[in-house]
Amino acid sequence: MAGAVAGLVSRFCIAPLDVVKIRLQLQTHSLSDPLTCDGIKGPTYKGVWGTLRTIRQQEGIRALWKGNIPAELLYVCYGGCQFVAYRTISQLLSTLPNRLPPSAESFVSGAAAGAAATTVTYPLDLLRTRFAAQGTEKVYEGILGSIRDISRNEGVRGFFRGCTAANGQIIPYMGLFFSSYEMFHQALGGTTLPFSGGDAIAGVLASVSSKTAVFPLDLVRKRLQVQGPTRSRYIHTNIPEYRGVVRSLIQINHREGFRGLYRGLTVSLMKSAPASAITMYVYERTLHLIMHTNQDEELWELYDSYAEDEDD
Repeated sequence: MAGAVAGLVSRFCIAPLDVVKIRLQLQTHSLSDPLTCDGIKGPTYKGVWGTLRTIRQQEGIRALWKGNIPAELLYVCYGGCQFVAYRTISQLLSTLPNRLPPSAESFVSGAAAGAAATTVTYPLDLLRTRFAAQGTEKVYEGILGSIRDISRNEGVRGFFRGCTAANGQIIPYMGLFFSSYEMFHQALGGTTLPFSGGDAIAGVLASVSSKTAVFPLDLVRKRLQVQGPTRSRYIHTNIPEYRGVVRSLIQINHREGFRGLYRGLTVSLMKSAPASAITMYVYERTLHLIMHTNQDEELWELYDSYAEDEDD
């Protein structure tokens, strides 16, 4: 419950930054290199605030929340799938004749649970990206319509474009995030800071370090997600054709340079930092509230049993 509430709140708050991030990641041309902009139809974004302003002016304020419904569903479903997978895998590992060390069991369970949850919920991630990439000309009319069109034109595999990059990204990211979060949280003293600021600051630092390390895979995932028959109908009509994770990394590096692998990194850090801060803060506060409520219930149960003994 704590994780679900935290995810929903943070997801809604950072949705505009997520749309900006996706638009910048899918943009292969740049204002700093005018030659790449020749013959380009559609907008050319530069910077976070410039992109926000352009989207609002050309598409309206609601466009900053494009893809938010599948994104909200993604966060809720991902958390549930991850929890179930983690418990199941942990129980299976505990039945092995020669058990792994506790730290190794936790790592294997966490990595496998992250991969399982990512794969199961991946179609929602793909829909989120495609809706956010739509301009004023709609590619899909709604969620049900998008599911129908992708199924008819691309088959089941169409819902899993870029899934390999997602799993290659999420496993090291989750490992880096939670390990660094615990390290920063302990170093900062957690709730000893004013307004429990240690939870938020530790979440920011952990998110920045882990997000930067795996960002090229995130960019490749986004570009693979918009491949297919609708590739030239999104806000950026010049998205190249990519095949495979490694070949995509090589192609982007060759055409756009090393910096091309980090398009949208700034807004990604701006997005993930407050999202992680909000998530960890709301998670800690909700968890404390639940624990406090449970303690109150236990006290009332003790009081009731004591009152019954007095009546006897």
